Amino acid sequence: MYFKYGNKEKDYLINKDEKLAQVIHQVGHIQRSVNHDLFSCIVNSIVGQQISTKAQQTICERMNLLLGDIHADTILSVTIDELQSLGMSYRKVQYIVDFADKVKNNEINLDLLPTLSDQEIINQLSSLKGIGEWTAEMMLLFSLERPNVFSYNDLAILRGLRMVYHHRKIDRKLFESYRRKFTPYCSVASLYFWAIASGKYEGYKDYAPKKRK
Repeated sequence: MYFKYGNKEKDYLINKDEKLAQVIHQVGHIQRSVNHDLFSCIVNSIVGQQISTKAQQTICERMNLLLGDIHADTILSVTIDELQSLGMSYRKVQYIVDFADKVKNNEINLDLLPTLSDQEIINQLSSLKGIGEWTAEMMLLFSLERPNVFSYNDLAILRGLRMVYHHRKIDRKLFESYRRKFTPYCSVASLYFWAIASGKYEGYKDYAPKKRK
């Protein structure tokens, strides 16, 4: 399953911003996988913190082979060492086990989350160990398919913005100006900035100052 969007969202963004319009025309329609199972989506997001997408995919594939279905019971049925052997740090394993334990003991009700606002979900999930604002935002987009997710905590989105608009740095004030421009379809804009940040498309470079050696 892929994140659902169509001409309505694309046409809105095209009319809002000339440079993003060029990106949308160049990249075309993006098929980005979504996972409607909230538990496994959150676990996958914890796995993906501060590592490459490829590394995340590898670890998640190993986890699927080990556990089959990823839910609280299967996470809690294996040892810390078994989970860590998949390629995760000890700290990430602790976060995942703590999350599974809270779901198992009904300290967090995942069935209730879809009824909450974006900010309410972020606040609730951010109170858990190892689940910060970025992880909550990724769940909003890639599990609940919320339409207006734009994460200042996502390095690839910041990189995409620098590449498209030739900025050397994206501070919070500048970022919020783009959020306002792309609202209510920030999630679709995010997909296109991720695409550009991947480096697969010609005509774009990162304008961030080079780090001194």
